[in-house]
Amino acid sequence: MKDIIKIGKELIDKNEDFVIAKVIQTVGSAPRKKGAWMLMTRDGTTYGTVGGGVLEAEVERICRETFLSKKPGIHAFNLTEEQQRGIDMRCGGEARVSIEYIDHLLPTGFEDDAQEEATAFIFGAGHVGKEIAAVTKYVGFATVVLDDRPEFANRERFPDADRIVVLKDFLTAFKEIETGPDSYVIIVTRGHTADYDVLKQALERESCYIGMIGSRKKIAAIYELLRRDGFSNSELEKVHAPIGLPIGAETPKEIAISVAAELIQVKAELAAPAEENKSHLI
Repeated sequence: MKDIIKIGKELIDKNEDFVIAKVIQTVGSAPRKKGAWMLMTRDGTTYGTVGGGVLEAEVERICRETFLSKKPGIHAFNLTEEQQRGIDMRCGGEARVSIEYIDHLLPTGFEDDAQEEATAFIFGAGHVGKEIAAVTKYVGFATVVLDDRPEFANRERFPDADRIVVLKDFLTAFKEIETGPDSYVIIVTRGHTADYDVLKQALERESCYIGMIGSRKKIAAIYELLRRDGFSNSELEKVHAPIGLPIGAETPKEIAISVAAELIQVKAELAAPAEENKSHLI
């Protein structure tokens, strides 16, 4: 979605209108899950995908019509019936796609959607944080790096980060940022105390994911401190610690991959109904 937002903003700056198609609901084995976007320019060029195949072709046809009508609409596709809208998808399932004309003079709806971008907040600019930032950026997360050491938190080390914040200290880790339902908090600071400081603040703020690096012994010690601070076991159970999927990762690059995979997994689970939390191949 991040690339689509960037392209949309560039088109607005160039005074060009466009059409956005977004998968807003799926049931069964639909080819793409909720949150998939496609952008079409006036000349018919498309960016992104809502599923491919005949489904994509049908959505593209409606997008072209939308340039003429300029009317938004939500379109239902029943992928389990071969003759429904001419779609024959072997994977089956249902999809609802929102299609909207974006006027560059009044792009309010698009700008609102752009604010809901999934963002990875990486606390810690050391070796692991550096590798995680590269991967989260690569897989489409807006990436914010935070550390109290300017010699680590700088553009030279993080050339592709969307934002770099040099903190006064980790006691005020969230002073310059706002988190929300699309925020992923990644705690990989250089020490036990800083991890505790960041996690304590993260638990008091809205996010959809909190992950912290560390051995089980270190994590248990931090949890005990947080219990003394009044946090419940149910609150601590929301934390992904040790961070990342259990793939036996050891090096910073391997840890980064395991963390990014866990973020992708959480994002997919949030986008799909509980019974749909599995990957499907067409």
